[in-house]
Amino acid sequence: MTIHHIGYLVKKLERARTAFEALGYGVERETVRDEFRKVDIVFLVKDGYRVELVSPYDPSSVVVGLLARTGNAPYHVCYEVDDLDVEVERLRDARYVMQDAPAPAPACGGARVAFLIHPYLGIVELLQKTG
Repeated sequence: MTIHHIGYLVKKLERARTAFEALGYGVERETVRDEFRKVDIVFLVKDGYRVELVSPYDPSSVVVGLLARTGNAPYHVCYEVDDLDVEVERLRDARYVMQDAPAPAPACGGARVAFLIHPYLGIVELLQKTG
């Protein structure tokens, strides 16, 4: 299990992207629309670190309520895993609760992801390693 990215929830994707670029981040992948989660996503990198900017484009997006409570802020750490199903079960045994069934992530080339919540940690994302 290795860290893949830190997810930032933002209200205005392009403005947040510009702010990260001023810090020296470069675009790794251009903006992708995730129809399932109703968010737009862009990945940026700097010094070996990757951030994912996530912005809802529809009021029914799964992150709208969280964004209203937290404002622009980091909200999850994503870990790349060799076997998503095995890791989901292992974390469920450690009191993590799955938000939704694993589903493809368009911004990650269609690789399967799962979001889990822990009462003392918050949200983590697991990303199935490909290739």
